Amino acid sequence: MKATDLLKKQHKEVKALFKKVEKTENARERRQLMEQISQQLELHTQIEEEMFYPAVRESGKKAEEMIDEAYEEHHVVKLVLKELPQVDPEDERFQAKMTVLSELVEHHVEEEEGEMFKIAEKALGKERLTELGDEMAQRAGAPRGGRRAA
Repeated sequence: MKATDLLKKQHKEVKALFKKVEKTENARERRQLMEQISQQLELHTQIEEEMFYPAVRESGKKAEEMIDEAYEEHHVVKLVLKELPQVDPEDERFQAKMTVLSELVEHHVEEEEGEMFKIAEKALGKERLTELGDEMAQRAGAPRGGRRAA
């Protein structure tokens, strides 16, 4: 699986979790969903920062600027994630923080999928993106082909 396809798949999974949180009234379920979102985002940002971004950074000035911005967006997401466990899922602030987090992630995803991934496809090519995707999947705990290990 190409690295860009793996990252898009992860983006969709997190987006689905955000939708579930919006629809869930039960505090315990909200907390569990928040923990799943947190775990997935931590893993996702780690493989992007350690593997994908360094590979794409060399693609030129535009890629370099986008990656610098992506690191800063990751930083803001991590700050919100750090605060979430201290907020009661029944408090209105919980939903407000989840909304802000969701919007941050959505903006980040739009920029990656809309621009950065196109640069990566062109600069790295299908073969290198597939190799990188396999390496990223292994790091994420999934066997080749993108399925998560049990």
